[in-house]
Amino acid sequence: MDIGTIVGIILAAGAILFGLLLEGGKIGQILQPTAALIVFGGTMGAILVQFPFRVVINAFRSLITIFFESKNDPRGIIQEIVTIAHKARKEGIVSLDSDLENMTDPFLKRSLMLAVDGTEPTELRKIMELEMEKQGEYEEDIPKVFESAGGFSPTIGIIGAILGLIQVMQHLDNIDEVGRGIAVAFVATVYGVGAANLILLPSAGKLKIRIREAQIIHEMMLEGVISIMEGMNPRMIETKLFSFLAEVPKDE
Repeated sequence: MDIGTIVGIILAAGAILFGLLLEGGKIGQILQPTAALIVFGGTMGAILVQFPFRVVINAFRSLITIFFESKNDPRGIIQEIVTIAHKARKEGIVSLDSDLENMTDPFLKRSLMLAVDGTEPTELRKIMELEMEKQGEYEEDIPKVFESAGGFSPTIGIIGAILGLIQVMQHLDNIDEVGRGIAVAFVATVYGVGAANLILLPSAGKLKIRIREAQIIHEMMLEGVISIMEGMNPRMIETKLFSFLAEVPKDE
């Protein structure tokens, strides 16, 4: 689990609710189904207009990744590549063909498959970098969904507040109803601003970090495979690949 995400959500929500209670408010005052329908329904509709449906679906599927650390172990991958390098140096790169079925990472498997098939290092680099580029173009749309949602929700919250005030204006003859109605109307603004700044925009930022971590791993794998093809000493490969870990969070 990503402790930072869990603690951050609890801390932010807890601080806001505790502040409300300190001011004499009640949690029930901000539980307004109508306001939630306007803000969240309107925001969802807006992002469906802006993005293809499959991108929106994939974005929400990816949302779970903000709660978990990356499954990739950079140091484990480096050791795997170094082991492969030792075997390739002793038995030749063609000997790696028997190990391909046991590899779990698709990117590393494809890179080594091309290497075993006799692809030139320069051509292999071009092929895999093109794959990374296209994958990156696809993945960059995922955090954009939540960035856009974070921009839409406060505005839609204002729309909800205005709609509420329109209803309030119809009851100006009853001052008690006016005060209560104004309070309810502004709940939509709270939902819109709160969703943007506590959930949507932070989620976009965390997803960008997750995507960049995966890209670094792929860059490291490609560099390792190219180094093996060029006959570099396994110890030098290990040292070279560890330089990539400066950008990857280290698990102590």
